[in-house]
Amino acid sequence: MDAVTTLTIISKPDCHLCDVAREIVDTVVAELPEDAVEVEELSIQDDPALYAQWWEKIPVILIDDRLHAHWRLSPERLRAALADAQAAASTAVSSTRKESA
Repeated sequence: MDAVTTLTIISKPDCHLCDVAREIVDTVVAELPEDAVEVEELSIQDDPALYAQWWEKIPVILIDDRLHAHWRLSPERLRAALADAQAAASTAVSSTRKESA
């Protein structure tokens, strides 16, 4: 089983920059192998803790729970970060398989 990279978009309704970020994420993820990246979207309006942490910075993009970008998202930088995350995940899965054998 290959590791899946999780990309989280933290946004809110009626947010133009959030719409732009979502389009970039959709485009970049569509270029990758199917099921390589799991995309989830969370709204600061639904979670007081997210609101408290991120309200000034949305949209926020997390890759495997680590901050990748806020406000504006670069497709090139996102592609590189997802490739790095996939490579790291593949290395971790490979190491785990060797230890199990």
